[in-house]
Amino acid sequence: MLRCVAPGDPTQAGGTVLLVRPDLSDAELNELFGAAWADRQPTSFAPILARSLTWIAARRGGRLVGFVNVVGDGGVHAFLLDTTVHPDERRQGLGIRLVRAAAAEAQAHGAEWLHVDYEPQLDLFYARCGFRPTAAGLLRL
Repeated sequence: MLRCVAPGDPTQAGGTVLLVRPDLSDAELNELFGAAWADRQPTSFAPILARSLTWIAARRGGRLVGFVNVVGDGGVHAFLLDTTVHPDERRQGLGIRLVRAAAAEAQAHGAEWLHVDYEPQLDLFYARCGFRPTAAGLLRL
């Protein structure tokens, strides 16, 4: 199911269009992730997206410039993963628009709670997205 976020919506700004569950190639996702994340190795995204509740992609002029993935537990919990904005597009509000669109889509799919894990330098970003800190556990496998 591909659809644009409604025109005039704050999630569409500056010529960047947000799309819900668009077809995305490994090549374009690997290009975005390679530009955004140091030492990121190319991967196949098809198995990842096949297990996803939804995802949001941002395009400017047809070019993929942002992405966020949402997975769910089949109940009321959803998890935000891989929030990524191309370095050329950062500090313009695109990441916040991606996360807010992902939250709205998760809610539309029945989620009542949206979880995210992040590193300390992203505290302010996720606070601006509406998240609040919580105590959580993490086990590296």
